[in-house]
Amino acid sequence: MFKKVLIANRGEIAVRVIRACQDLGIKTVAVYSELDSDALHVRLADEAYALGGQTAAESYLNTEAIIDIIKRSGAEAVHPGYGFFSENAEFAEAIADVGVTFIGPKPDAIRVMGDKISAREAAEKVGVHGVPGNTTFLEDPSQVIEFGEKHGWPLAIKAAFGGGGRGMKVVNSADEAADALESAQREAIAYFGRDECYVEKYLTKPRHLEIQLLCDTHGNGVYIGQRDCSAQRRHQKLIEEAPAPAISPEIAQAMGEAALKVAKGCGYANAGTVEFLYENGEFFYLEMNTRLQVEHPVTEMISGLDLVALQIKVAAGEELPFTQDDITLHGHAIEVRINAEDPAAGAFLPSPGKITKLVAPSGYGVRWDGGYESGDEVSQFYDNLTGKLVCWAQDRPTAIARTLRALREFTLEGVATTIPADIAILAHQDFQNTTHSTKWVEDTLDLSDIGDAKIVSEELLEEKPDNVRKEISVEVDGKQFNVAAWVPDLVAAKKKSAAASSQGGSGSGSVTAPMQGTVVKVLVEEGQKVAAGDTVIVLEAMKMENNIIAEKAGTVSEVAVSEGQSVSGGDSLLTIE
Repeated sequence: MFKKVLIANRGEIAVRVIRACQDLGIKTVAVYSELDSDALHVRLADEAYALGGQTAAESYLNTEAIIDIIKRSGAEAVHPGYGFFSENAEFAEAIADVGVTFIGPKPDAIRVMGDKISAREAAEKVGVHGVPGNTTFLEDPSQVIEFGEKHGWPLAIKAAFGGGGRGMKVVNSADEAADALESAQREAIAYFGRDECYVEKYLTKPRHLEIQLLCDTHGNGVYIGQRDCSAQRRHQKLIEEAPAPAISPEIAQAMGEAALKVAKGCGYANAGTVEFLYENGEFFYLEMNTRLQVEHPVTEMISGLDLVALQIKVAAGEELPFTQDDITLHGHAIEVRINAEDPAAGAFLPSPGKITKLVAPSGYGVRWDGGYESGDEVSQFYDNLTGKLVCWAQDRPTAIARTLRALREFTLEGVATTIPADIAILAHQDFQNTTHSTKWVEDTLDLSDIGDAKIVSEELLEEKPDNVRKEISVEVDGKQFNVAAWVPDLVAAKKKSAAASSQGGSGSGSVTAPMQGTVVKVLVEEGQKVAAGDTVIVLEAMKMENNIIAEKAGTVSEVAVSEGQSVSGGDSLLTIE
């Protein structure tokens, strides 16, 4: 077994891996950007080293810096979590080249499945079929149009080296092809460092189902139930549950066996997930994620297995301690992603800022996997997931009721969250009757009653000049240490206000930024006429592109920003007269 593991990630998944390592008696090494110097994963780890930089590209995607810290810390293995380098074959190879174990599949398997086109071809070879798609990288919008005219609209442009809905755009007509391809490529390179995309048919009302796999290096492999991840917005999951409801045992078994075929076909080892689309009694292969999934806790809750601990043991060369026949599932589990987003009127706008108060619910069958505590900052530069609320019960109706109770008990102030939308989803008869689909949240669910989020701000505190003993962090040669010091007790508090309105407010001619972010595209110029509802600015925040629209028709009299510029919530973007 490893003595020391470096976690090449941040947020709740880094916290999750740190805790699993500590349960196994393994020392942990955290890495952090300038913005994360006092983050929860840094506070919990045995050691913490600075990566430098603020953005993901400058820090958590800096291979050279991570390799240097591996050497300095003496870590024997690296757990990549999810996102960042978790599905990057070159990073896994770089880890192996310095004699350190990558806690995940071999680079060859990552390479095959990380490229969604070669993954489709690999699945076809073992008799597992997906929806109609093109296995050629897109270089021009004409390829998108050609596919749409042949197979029909809508279709989906997807990042070939991505997942989780990032870099995915739905195209409803030929007129949308060029803008959709450009946007998908921008998101793909921002989140995955590569902009290759492909196209496939977009099903109208599918459910999103997936199979959790675990394979060792001795040729053994099992699937551990199914999950339903159909409650989504922007093709990213909001709520997941296990086992997948309203699926026949025959379909469930067929999907599990198909998933194992895909995994064994590429010599897969470690934890992984094969995703399917399910519609009208048929399932279609979607992709394989060669990593731990965000929603792995619901599988843990119904199986009693610690998937992260098993990942570590498999990477250390241990054989799986059970077979397919040994796996039994009990009850039902639901996971709710608590994102820093304002769901007012269904907009789901990113809401970075300081969490002024966080009190997670508790009680029988309630679990909180969080990456933040009161006083922590949710940065615009990273994913907006603050944590995951997971509830288990003996049956699905009770699990839903328990999750609703826990959500209403949840206190998270300082940033807007998806909690109001989560409650609306779980309380809806369509969800409770399992008649929803991946399009349901955006196309059917009525969130008009969810108003602008009320964000509780920190109060200005009086200065207290008396010296007090405090625990502080100091950094020496890139390594962080916690020490005690007598310092003036000066509390510098500033009020945080989030502009929760979506695009400038009440038909105003002033178009303002609804959140912190970076301008990635300005679609209009001074003197140009626009109609109400036209997209005028594309703003990127928390790795998501957001279309900023004109609320009134008129002529653009001033453009106050340029591409690449950072803005704060409430900043003026342009004026329409």
